[in-house]
Amino acid sequence: MPLATRNVNFTGSVDRDLLKRAKIVAAQFDTSVNALFNTQLRYLVETVESADEQKNTNYSALLNFSLGRLNYLDTLKTLRLDSKEDLFLLMAQAHLPMPRLPQAETGRMKKALRELLAN
Repeated sequence: MPLATRNVNFTGSVDRDLLKRAKIVAAQFDTSVNALFNTQLRYLVETVESADEQKNTNYSALLNFSLGRLNYLDTLKTLRLDSKEDLFLLMAQAHLPMPRLPQAETGRMKKALRELLAN
């Protein structure tokens, strides 16, 4: 069966700026955003499946941290790590992004900092 017949369409949403940046990266590599997405999604799914088969919960903890579902202190405890630096290194090795605060919260923090600096 040809690979194309196994594909399905789905609808999702992505941050406008991220999509713009993804299009630039795709153009640099003469590929599509869809190909980039499929490559990254395949890596993520295969890594989770492999960790599950090996009964290794470390990747799940890292993924939950990346998704903002686990704070860094709980992640350090779960992974039995001594430092944030070790956690950040593991995140890089796992090819997972660091968690980000919601945009609204970041905006509130910026506003509070500006007010603090203005006084």
